[in-house]
Parts: sequence; structure tokens; C-alpha cells
Amino acid sequence: MSTAILAPAALLVIWSIIMLFWMAGTRLPAAKKLGIDLTAKPGGRGSDIDPDVPEKVAWKSHNYQHLMEQPTLYYATVAILAIADAGHGLNLYLAWAYTIIRIIHSIWQSTVNLVNVRFMLFLASTICLLIMAVNALWATLF
Repeated sequence: MSTAILAPAALLVIWSIIMLFWMAGTRLPAAKKLGIDLTAKPGGRGSDIDPDVPEKVAWKSHNYQHLMEQPTLYYATVAILAIADAGHGLNLYLAWAYTIIRIIHSIWQSTVNLVNVRFMLFLASTICLLIMAVNALWATLF
């Protein structure tokens, strides 16, 4: 099994947790400053307060949510490649590229958030993921 490909996935997990703390570290003080009641109503979500907090605070929440979306496909793809012993060479480079681009995307979205640049970063990471997914399918079929 090619386990080297698991390292960039593990790094993205750690980065996601860092984003969670960054989000909480900005959202909670902002909510307190604005006098927002943090007692969750039944069915309430943390993102419910995003319209009430400054945009730069909400951006971190939006990014954390993004890290819970498409990267789940990345984790599955990495696992398939590792199990199929195809987690080396191009797939390993693409896995690292995906992780690095997603971290840059997080920092960009959380600080500057110009959508044209953010979209290009998202597109670049998606292309990495698409190639990896096709390679995972190929590795499991043949």
C-alpha cells in the first residue's frame, strides 16, 4: 500500500482544525462584542450569526464550511489511491498540490476574499482532485 499519499490528507485535516480554532477565535469575541446571544435555539447553527458579525469574521466560517465539503471527496480519493497502491508519483504530487492550494485558498478567503482569485484557487484544486479521481478509478478497474 502507498501510504505516502496519506500525509497531505493528514495535513489538510490538521489545517481544517486550525481553521476551526481561527473561526471560533474570531466569531465568539465578535458575537460577544455585538451582544449576540450565543445560546443556540433548537435547530440553530453557528452560521446563523454570520449576517450579524463583520464580513471578515464570517469569511472564516464560510471557509471552514468549505473545508467540510469538497475535501471529503479528496479524502475518499486519497484512501482509494492508497489502498490500490497508486499513491505515488503523479498522484502523490497532485495530493500535495491539492492540500497546498486548499490551504492558500483558506488563507485568501479568510483575509482578502477577492472572489476572482479564490475561484482560480478552487478551480486549480478541483482539477487536481479530478485527475486523482480518474486515476483512482483507473487503478481500481485495471
